[in-house]
Amino acid sequence: MRTLTTTTEERRRLPLSTADVVIRATEGDTADERFRGYAAKFNSRTAIGNPLRWGFYEEIAPGAFTKTLQEGDARFLVDHDSYYVVSRVTAGTLTLAEDEVGLPVDSALDTALSYVNDLKANVRNGNITGMSFGFYVVKDDWTTETVETSDGQTAEVEVRRILEVRLIEVSAVTFPAYEDTEAELASVASALVQRGDRAAIEQRARFRPELRDLLQLVGDAPAGDSAPAGRDDAGASTQELTAVGSEPGESTRETSTPEPAAAPAATEPAATTRSDLDARALRMRGLAARYGLPTSRS
Repeated sequence: MRTLTTTTEERRRLPLSTADVVIRATEGDTADERFRGYAAKFNSRTAIGNPLRWGFYEEIAPGAFTKTLQEGDARFLVDHDSYYVVSRVTAGTLTLAEDEVGLPVDSALDTALSYVNDLKANVRNGNITGMSFGFYVVKDDWTTETVETSDGQTAEVEVRRILEVRLIEVSAVTFPAYEDTEAELASVASALVQRGDRAAIEQRARFRPELRDLLQLVGDAPAGDSAPAGRDDAGASTQELTAVGSEPGESTRETSTPEPAAAPAATEPAATTRSDLDARALRMRGLAARYGLPTSRS
């Protein structure tokens, strides 16, 4: 089990049939309707990407929401858009509580908000087709299992079990499943950066080479990693990568020609080193923007 020190917001979705979404009148008051459904279900294994190659299986453990529901103040949104706030826990209009199935949502529907009327109509017309929740992983556990493939062979797959999350919001969503491979890839990338395991990234990069870029976001290689100590796959020193985003100092200087012992410490790095660092900074910012990831780990 790991407790994470740096987290990235992730999202997971359930289709309408699984989320059990309904709009139902309060007993004895047909004018007072409420939205009900499940934003998450426990022990339900989901494929994130292609588990046989570059993805993994994931499931949420019972109790994953216990702490966050005691401490947090989640909102109910439409399609994860903070403009369309339907209800809020501290406002008394949203009730979230774990049960034996998962995370049930019970929300008031204030029709003074025009988009709430739209939400009701879209659920009834089948345009809203599922639920989702936005969260930060606090604790998770990765294991390896052997599964049987469709051709009768066996394969090793990884399973991520989410043990604790910090809940940000729940949403009614138009697209409950990943819309394309790139969306799946972004979720895999987010989880891999959270995990911080370079070997796991390397393994998946054999099938999706673009994932190799994530090595720049997970810090130094651990002992026993396939990369040479102190170097990344492109041959850049880990000191250089650590310095990205800040003014380079003595640790980023070229080491091929040592300074004389009596010489004072230089205050400016060589031009080639500065150019290299600037290029890496731009590259890492681009990676972070692409995958919605932080550019460093604390």
